[in-house]
Amino acid sequence: MKLTQFALLGMAAALAGCSTMPPQDAASPISDVSAYDPATVGDSKLSDFYQVAGPISEGPGKLLRQEALEAKQSLDNAGTNLRLLYTATDGLMRKGDEEAILPVSGALYLPKGEAPEGGWPLMAWTHGTVGVADICAPSWNGRQAQDEDYLNRFLAEGYAVVASDYQGLGTKGTHPYLATRPAAYSNLDIIRAVTSGDFPISDKVALFGQSQGASAAIATADYAATYAPEINIVAVVATGAPYLTPQVVQFLERLQQPDRIDPLLGYTFLAMTLVQQVDASFVMRDYITDEAWPIASRVSDACYAEIKSLVSDAQLTRRKSFSQTPSIALRQGFARMGYPTLKVDAPVFLGTGGRDRDTPPRMQASLARDLCDAGTSVTSVLYPELNHREVVPYSPKDSIPFVRTAFAGEDIAGNCDSLPFQMPT
Repeated sequence: MKLTQFALLGMAAALAGCSTMPPQDAASPISDVSAYDPATVGDSKLSDFYQVAGPISEGPGKLLRQEALEAKQSLDNAGTNLRLLYTATDGLMRKGDEEAILPVSGALYLPKGEAPEGGWPLMAWTHGTVGVADICAPSWNGRQAQDEDYLNRFLAEGYAVVASDYQGLGTKGTHPYLATRPAAYSNLDIIRAVTSGDFPISDKVALFGQSQGASAAIATADYAATYAPEINIVAVVATGAPYLTPQVVQFLERLQQPDRIDPLLGYTFLAMTLVQQVDASFVMRDYITDEAWPIASRVSDACYAEIKSLVSDAQLTRRKSFSQTPSIALRQGFARMGYPTLKVDAPVFLGTGGRDRDTPPRMQASLARDLCDAGTSVTSVLYPELNHREVVPYSPKDSIPFVRTAFAGEDIAGNCDSLPFQMPT
């Protein structure tokens, strides 16, 4: 049995980024994993706030409702903490020639004090991997401590923060994990919703995200030119950004270790749920062994951190976990994880940890090079001693001045002529 593609998917899905989330709240009802349904993976009722009865008549980017966040979902440096429900375009599927409109949840955090003239400058945050179950939505489950500290730092600098949960997280439908277009549409539409609402925020926005969220931030800027050209994006900050090209895929293939206990299998199971959404003939259960299925099926009602722990406790390897290779079908998932053009009008800050094993420096170097070749202004910063997670709290010493310069309307030349690491061949 060939396991190359399994190892590849585990590495590639790891590009999404490790998120250690706080213990999730129980939702009502929690789906029975013995009744795992590929059509409704992750769906559960959180509260009435996340529910919409009947068809949506509004177009995309419209605020449906808002309410105050509870303490555990709030940020200390925010004077206003709000949960939002808004309309967004389905970035994964269409109904005939007409794009479907979906409810998507998220949050808005406004700094303390009085807003400056013109409103608080806006930062749109895109989060890393949490899972595909509704209970994992950050507006419901809260954010990991590292992300809280990171967002609080920007709030202290006087930036408002808006953050989408992404399509299908918290609301009806399965979250299309790592698919960039749905994440971009969710992000652009929450920006539309808050900038057109009665909030003291500016009409300029910078995008920032980590890992899965880094790819979402870059994709948001890339898709904006055609989907939401009216949004004034001044900058993009991406740390630990994934990038899947044939060359990177070949590199990751060489790293396969099919008989090693692999805590990253949780990423693989999450990514397979994306394939189920784009290929009706693909059934996840057909590819997973009886030994691994009780854990793999937990993607429907557990967050990533719990799944990772279950995989480690069961000492699962890739060879133990898969009964047949889904290699051809999995390519459809990879095809949904890329970027449309890489020609981004706003300057892009890329922060890379030299010891990043989730999104290896070689991968991020390739992304920096291709962004530059497409004509994007890139400021690439390498932190040689930092890993995937450590880049988040350390990089603001460079990214906050970058953002401040961008909001001021000053030119940012970037360093495409002197990228800080060895380019892959």
